[in-house]
Amino acid sequence: MKLTIIGCTGSFPGPGSPASCYLVSAFDGERQWKILLDLGSGALGVLQRYTDIKDLDAIFISHLHPDHCMDLCGMHVAIRWDPAGWGRERMLVHGPAATADRMATAYGLPLEEGMHPDYDFQNWKAHEPVKIGPFSITPYPVLHPIEESYALRVEATEPMADGTMRTSVLTYSGDTDSCPGLIEAARGADMFLCEAAFQEGRDDAIKGVHLTGRRAGQAATEAGVERLLLTHVPVWTDINTVVNEAKEVYSGGIAVAVSGVTYGVWSGSQLGTPKSLPTAPVSIVRSAPTREWRGAKPKKK
Repeated sequence: MKLTIIGCTGSFPGPGSPASCYLVSAFDGERQWKILLDLGSGALGVLQRYTDIKDLDAIFISHLHPDHCMDLCGMHVAIRWDPAGWGRERMLVHGPAATADRMATAYGLPLEEGMHPDYDFQNWKAHEPVKIGPFSITPYPVLHPIEESYALRVEATEPMADGTMRTSVLTYSGDTDSCPGLIEAARGADMFLCEAAFQEGRDDAIKGVHLTGRRAGQAATEAGVERLLLTHVPVWTDINTVVNEAKEVYSGGIAVAVSGVTYGVWSGSQLGTPKSLPTAPVSIVRSAPTREWRGAKPKKK
């Protein structure tokens, strides 16, 4: 199983990354399957550097704050209005019960039809796994100020070169403060993709919203995860601060999510390098005449 960080900046897009979005792929012996964990603000553009959106098999939404789901609106446009046609079944979307109505409202569509012609909306049922291709995705309720918020445990069983099968486990915290559901979701994971939006000492008065680096590290230790990948760090928080907090309470491998980096979930190895922004040649169809400001002083002869 491979994890590509599409967007990892906390709460809104930053100068170096969109908001939350993670591309996960796994091989079932016949083909590569691709799923998304969240599709937050600004993520759809960067996502297209790493995959054709028509190759996605499903999208899994942790909760309905815009930095985790709002680019479903852009995806809706890509699906419905592609002049060449979408050419495949509706995109499968698993999320909280209000997902379909929330997206329709965001785009100004009538609730009755909304985006249903484009998306096959399915609702999470806590602790009930969803199986697709080599993946099994299980939602665990966590602590965040919204109707439904989930940590997602992603397991993928893939054939190895020697003919054996191996299951690797990625846990994605979504947004949460410390809670039992987070530990349950992360238990024994190969990689724990965990938010660390808050900072010790600065945000202590705010309860039930986000983790600090220290609380993320404590969760990683309690759950016995193999490695910790900190994410959802907002632009006003120094990544070194949250890393140092986590190091104080967690002795395993620690890294910070960076947009464009791909990891092997089981091995923890970085695979390849981030792709640079695609460029296109500048084309001038017809030059405009040279203009001068009318108040300009006459040029000296």
